[in-house]
Amino acid sequence: MAALTRTRWSITARLTLLATGIVLVIECVIYLITAHMRENDTRHDLMWAMEHSSISKPPACTWLVVERDGVVAETAGLPDGFPLSESLRHAGEPRFEQIEIDGQSYRVLTQRRGDESVQVVLDERFHLLERQNLLIAFSVALLLSALTVVVVVPAGSRFLFNQAIKPLNEALARQQRFVADASHELRAPLTQLHTRAQLLARKVDRMKCPEALAEEMRRLVNGTRQLGDVVDDILRSAISAEQPRSALVDLAELADEVVAAEDARASETGLVLEVRQTPGQFLVPGEASALRRVVTALVDNAIGHTPADGTIVVTLETPTRTTVRLSVRDNGIGFDQADERSLFERFNRGTAGRGQRFGIGLSLVREIVEAHHGTVSAEGRPGAGAVFTVDLPAATPAITWPSLAPVSVTRRTRSTGVHIARR
Repeated sequence: MAALTRTRWSITARLTLLATGIVLVIECVIYLITAHMRENDTRHDLMWAMEHSSISKPPACTWLVVERDGVVAETAGLPDGFPLSESLRHAGEPRFEQIEIDGQSYRVLTQRRGDESVQVVLDERFHLLERQNLLIAFSVALLLSALTVVVVVPAGSRFLFNQAIKPLNEALARQQRFVADASHELRAPLTQLHTRAQLLARKVDRMKCPEALAEEMRRLVNGTRQLGDVVDDILRSAISAEQPRSALVDLAELADEVVAAEDARASETGLVLEVRQTPGQFLVPGEASALRRVVTALVDNAIGHTPADGTIVVTLETPTRTTVRLSVRDNGIGFDQADERSLFERFNRGTAGRGQRFGIGLSLVREIVEAHHGTVSAEGRPGAGAVFTVDLPAATPAITWPSLAPVSVTRRTRSTGVHIARR
């Protein structure tokens, strides 16, 4: 809803600026056309005075100067500075000039008329005053138009926008209610499931059952807790637009949890899962449940595209002091590198891979990583496997060990398919 409100005000502001700009352009065009017409009228007045007026009866605000056989005659009251002798001596084709004398502007037309040279002088003060009044009128009209636009356009655009997005608002409200209701209804059975899993885990511990069974029960407890966290995140996002609080998240710990949780599925298909990490810390600021979904989605994608007896390696390293990198590499079916961009598009499903796939996991990975100010990329070749790499800002300057040779300290879990290797 907040995004829609911002969009509404953005559209209103843009429409207001656009309408104001259109009014301004129209006013300027009208003024320029009017000024051009006024200029043509001035030239027409000068030409008319040249052809039809005499020294004794010139038009108002106009003086004539006639030179014939070296004798110059002029209208009484001719302003100082006239005639323009040089122009008069070389009179021929019509010559228009604009002269400024003592702050007064004059338009002058000099032309040969029969056997005499004629110069018409027009005082432009009234024309300029008329143009100035016209400019003031246009300015007032522009101001009134702008005020009208500022008042009318926002109200009109807001009304039209509200009418246009009313169905969208209703759809979003229904979607928000559905997500909130579904998440809320899921919380109760998940809480019961988590509680029962905890009780069973405690009974297993008290009964001193085989360690493998106890470990599976602990994983079941963790799985139900994590699922509850996901539902809580969805419920919070449905009822509140607030961003989740950021905390320090250990990517290495998340990777261990995800790989351990996928132990059973990997064993069924004969896959080997490994976690490898260089010395150092892998703390990043963010939401643990969201970043856990990133790792889970990448491992799930690798499992779905790796044949039996394949290997999937989750690697953690710090390529720079400010970056923590998590990569998931497999030796599965791979993909064409030209398709990298489309891999992260929502609902884009490949034709290969096991199980039912909906084309959502990798798009969620990209959204979550970008929300944490990180980047995600993929490299692969058909038949040669793939590697998905996530780079996230480190919580503190990370310690890098570029000069140390990797030393494997491998811990085998109770499943035959999973290894957690420290390098």
